[in-house]
Amino acid sequence: HMDLQITTFGALLGLAVAIFLIIKKGHPAYSLILGALIGGLVGGAGLDGTVSTMIDGAKGMMPAIIRIITSGVLAGVLIKTGSAAKIAEQIVKVLGEKRALFALALATMILTAAGVFIDIAVITVAPIALALGKKLNYSKMAILLAMIGGGKCGNVISPNPNTIAASENFGVELSSLMGANVIAAICGLIVTVFLVKLLINKGEKVTEIVVEENQDDLPSFFAAVIGPVVAILLLALRPLAGITVDPLIALPVGGIIGVIACGKWKHTNEYITFGLTKMMPVAVLLVGTGAVAGIIKASTLQTTTIALLNGLSIPEFLLAPIAGILMGAATASTTAGTTIASATFGPAIMAAGVSPLGGAAMVHAGATVLDHLPHGSFFHATAGATNVSINERLKLIPYESLVGLTITIVTTIIWGIIL
Repeated sequence: HMDLQITTFGALLGLAVAIFLIIKKGHPAYSLILGALIGGLVGGAGLDGTVSTMIDGAKGMMPAIIRIITSGVLAGVLIKTGSAAKIAEQIVKVLGEKRALFALALATMILTAAGVFIDIAVITVAPIALALGKKLNYSKMAILLAMIGGGKCGNVISPNPNTIAASENFGVELSSLMGANVIAAICGLIVTVFLVKLLINKGEKVTEIVVEENQDDLPSFFAAVIGPVVAILLLALRPLAGITVDPLIALPVGGIIGVIACGKWKHTNEYITFGLTKMMPVAVLLVGTGAVAGIIKASTLQTTTIALLNGLSIPEFLLAPIAGILMGAATASTTAGTTIASATFGPAIMAAGVSPLGGAAMVHAGATVLDHLPHGSFFHATAGATNVSINERLKLIPYESLVGLTITIVTTIIWGIIL
């Protein structure tokens, strides 16, 4: 089926159907699969051609999926041993109340950068954030934005599923891609702290406080950080020493070392099973994402998009951040957005003369601009964690987008213009 050409209209219609169903609360994986099917059929691939194109697309996701599944070991251990809570608590303790909002942003950033999902990082830091917010009489919007902004900055430098998917699709090292966005992440953090200051007195103040159970049972700070530190050092061996340790190995090894350091070896199976349950929805989502990516890839959408950019005389390297932004918005998910954008536009971005690493970095950054829209789970999970009303949560969207936009603009300047 190599000579199959699916029309741009078909591909766009399929994508539109998928987005419509996701917004209407359809299951994202099924919505994407149905969208892919409709896209292929309307695009003229026929039933047989459509199905085989979808399956090829899903097959292409397999390396990312298996790495994401094994990354659940580290994530599960960080959460269940109390390591994540300990890291967050320690950062806030060291920085003190004067810099409370910066501390919350930094804590969420570091947790996400260490391999905790961004929504779980926010949920983990939330009890500490609410306690501080009540004490200092800050608004809920301010503390929530501090955590979300920090989380976005950590997300672009993390070994999380979105980074794994982008590194797969562009064929670059995971550790290199994590490093590629560090400057942008720091700029994002600065903007977050600035924006948060504007919100301290806006909206509802923190009134109720969540009492954390078993706070006294947290591991030491050393035991808490050793797992993620080992995982990131193992990933860094390739650029530093030319020794390749695949994320498939590095992340679980970090998790195992973490569980031993915390003295919770007996609970390993329970913790890693928990980690797997957190990764399963992502793995399933990526199968659906792969199916849509297969259809878009086999269509004329890429050529149409490039022709459109040229017609508007927009430089071709901007295809990378734009693809990330649009797909992140369509799926309201950093992972699905990064995956579809990098799988479908990756070849076109590299053909435009962008380095694979630069392309991956820009797509990944772009996916953080609108991944918090209300048709995704992140919007609701973060509102729930801080008891913020939907109305106030909606008001945060422009602020969150500014943080994502900062990360994207800095990344684009570095990788699209300077390098």
